[in-house]
Amino acid sequence: MLSPQEALDRAQDLVDRARKAGADAADAVFGASSSEGIQVRLGKLEDVERSESEHISLRVFLGKRSASIGSSDLSPQALDELAARALSMAGAAPEDAFAGLAPEELLTRGPWPDLDMLDPAEPSPQDLRAAALEAEDAARAEARVSNSDGATASAGTGVFALVTSHGFAGGYGSTSHSLSVSIVAGEGAAKQRDYAWRSAHHRADLPPPAEIGALAARRAVARLEPGRMASGPMPVVFDPRVGGSLIGHFTGAISGSAIARRSSFLLDKLEDQVFAPGIVLVEDPHTPRGLRSRPFDGEGLPTLPRNLVEDGRLTGWLMDSASARQLGLAPTGHAARGGGGAPGVSVGNLHLQPGTASPAELIADIRDGVYITELIGHGVNGVTGDYSRGASGFRIVNGEIAGPVAEFTVAGNLLSMFANLSAANDLEWHRAINVPTLRVDGMTVAGD
Repeated sequence: MLSPQEALDRAQDLVDRARKAGADAADAVFGASSSEGIQVRLGKLEDVERSESEHISLRVFLGKRSASIGSSDLSPQALDELAARALSMAGAAPEDAFAGLAPEELLTRGPWPDLDMLDPAEPSPQDLRAAALEAEDAARAEARVSNSDGATASAGTGVFALVTSHGFAGGYGSTSHSLSVSIVAGEGAAKQRDYAWRSAHHRADLPPPAEIGALAARRAVARLEPGRMASGPMPVVFDPRVGGSLIGHFTGAISGSAIARRSSFLLDKLEDQVFAPGIVLVEDPHTPRGLRSRPFDGEGLPTLPRNLVEDGRLTGWLMDSASARQLGLAPTGHAARGGGGAPGVSVGNLHLQPGTASPAELIADIRDGVYITELIGHGVNGVTGDYSRGASGFRIVNGEIAGPVAEFTVAGNLLSMFANLSAANDLEWHRAINVPTLRVDGMTVAGD
């Protein structure tokens, strides 16, 4: 795999070729990755997977016309052909009043923060297999576990580089390590499945494999013999592993493209009280070893820590340059680049600041409610905020977690849900979106 500097050189070379071919402006993105994963099941090797890829994409501008194209062939001849084809496509494209590179005066020039995303230690296939076996063995040691869907340990490396024709050049590398276990408890028609997984840039940041396996087993066993929920309005409490999805719906609704298209339920809510007073949602793309850390965005603009929600109030939109031009605002450093095409929008590491009550105190006054550990389906309308998803979890009876429940739906509207959201003090820090236990009053459960 190329080093970040070699990746920068390739991207710079492609931009130079595009400019020589007649482009008014251009940018190039190089991305490469390699990964290896070992899966075991019932103590035996199940699968070995190795993948490597590299891709370079070019975006060119002819006035207000633009086109994007990509290739995995990095030979000089292929790059010349790539530039020529991109220019031909741009010449035939319609004009876009909002197209263009990021404002030159806003580009970040470095030096950038050291985000510590590279782990120099590379596990061998034997190391990965040993970790997967240890995790599965720990899960299968639980007496009520009856089967396994397997355990997988993987490791990978990635490189990203961005070069623009108006002066930006930056690149960085990262590593990834992950471990997952999926386990089955019970017998016959009463079987239940659950899982546990963790991912990190550094292998040392993963919990011991046996800890992950034991957690998967506890979760699966806890789901055995589920009951059914009665229908009606009640408080709903979201476990941290599913509560982050609520924040994901929020960030999708404040993307500049959604606002510019007027297709967001948070349209016209800028600086309004969207969450309850006291709620703070923090973005920090500079968190060392953070899963969404990055020193600059997909257009070469600086990424900066900020509060997306301050004391319950929405502070601003997430914008790339195109959506910012549509809205008459400045871009916010949230552009993201994938395999090709125009930038999208992505947010950095997020956490919702914890409250003061413990999870037990948060549910202590709930006479009849539900604690959600799994959400199913995608029943969320980003235009209206209507929310309806299948779920499973545990009943809350007289302030205590009671038996497992399944096959019910929780419904509401995200505007009302955010306004009635409160947080416990058990904030977890190992995800891209980190939240404590969340309680939402006034939702509707559809069960029996």
